[in-house]
Amino acid sequence: MKIIAIGKNYVNDLSEMPKEEVVPLIFTKPDSSLLENDADLELPAFSNDVWYEVELAFRIGKTCKNVSEGEALSYIDAVALANDLTAKDVLKQSREPNKGPWALAKGFDGATPISKFLPIAQFPDIRNIDFSMSVNGVETQKGNSGLMITSVEKLIAYVAGIMTLNPGDIVLTGTPSKGAGKVNSGDEMVGYLEGQKMFSTKVK
Repeated sequence: MKIIAIGKNYVNDLSEMPKEEVVPLIFTKPDSSLLENDADLELPAFSNDVWYEVELAFRIGKTCKNVSEGEALSYIDAVALANDLTAKDVLKQSREPNKGPWALAKGFDGATPISKFLPIAQFPDIRNIDFSMSVNGVETQKGNSGLMITSVEKLIAYVAGIMTLNPGDIVLTGTPSKGAGKVNSGDEMVGYLEGQKMFSTKVK
């Protein structure tokens, strides 16, 4: 199983939507980064600047390769809420010349807290899904899937034209353009999907 993720994929409102086609910024995360069942998060020792980013997660239900945008949604079988944690200090180093890729900044153990999956049938309009996250009881991020620059179907069609997506693969679709912040020891991060509490992550 693999995790496909996209960066910089949200605008604040539709007036900011790019008028020209955008090439998605894609990266991958290992399955060992998943943090499930509301397990506690242990911050990595190698970073002093881990940030949270709440995101919609879509699960692939059947083998997906070289599909059109019109077909893409039929390959999704479930939706969840995830938290794409990023070691910002490590990411900054990776962007400098002669440094490594994003893998270490995005792929450490526990870097992807994720909720249970809900059947796709519960979401009649994929382009109108509300989600949010609070930290220590204060809402920090709020988004709607209609503000994605690259829609879910475009993202799946794009990726499936390059690599096969297999049943169980997870596609993370980006975080709202505002509200991401630093994770601190003692924090509790709670994610909501259409008003329903989906995950709660306590930070050691």
